[in-house]
Amino acid sequence: MNNKYLTVKELPMSERPYEKCEKYGACSLSDAELLAAIIKTGSKNVRSIDLAHHILNYSKANKGLIGLNYMSMNEFMSIKGIGKVKAIQMLCIAELTKRMAKATNQAGLKLLSPGAVADYYMQDMRHMTREQILIVFIDSKSKVLGDMVISSGTVNSSIVAPREVFLNALRHCATYIIMLHNHPSGDPTPSKEDVITTKRIKEAGILIGIKLMDHIIIGDNKYISLKEQGILDT
Repeated sequence: MNNKYLTVKELPMSERPYEKCEKYGACSLSDAELLAAIIKTGSKNVRSIDLAHHILNYSKANKGLIGLNYMSMNEFMSIKGIGKVKAIQMLCIAELTKRMAKATNQAGLKLLSPGAVADYYMQDMRHMTREQILIVFIDSKSKVLGDMVISSGTVNSSIVAPREVFLNALRHCATYIIMLHNHPSGDPTPSKEDVITTKRIKEAGILIGIKLMDHIIIGDNKYISLKEQGILDT
């Protein structure tokens, strides 16, 4: 046994994720069992279910499924039993869950409130370890024309140029824009720099004729709208 890979099929019948899922449904599986069903094989002396537990317990700061969102390929590969293929599988799982959450929100998407905007972009931005500034381009009927990352910064700051913002807004034929950026700390409280940047973008938009509707800061499952805070109107 020590010289072969242990597969899910070699687990006792009561512990086999596939059979358990078939009989009771996927909702009956634990987080580790769900991962074990996906990665299929373990490594020398480590069953796939045990390897799944190792993955879920890797991050000291964010144990469990939430921790997958913060792990890089190299971090996955630092776990004994995880090679390049399994690391890629884990990265794809994390990305897939983000896209599923976004697609669920997209079904009834109406960008008519800061909350609706924050909900739509939350899963994409809340787990980022570096600040990014994203601009949403909107037409006169509140239809989203597209979005794009304008700037990627360090762990606690990013730089955005009004010229870059509005060149792309004009390319999209946008009437309005919404600016979003994340705070890797998880605290969406706006900094002095955030307020200054917002006012610069707002003033540039007035000159060009493209209105900044809001600047939303994404934290860890929470947000702050500078429009709701009254900062955008000062």
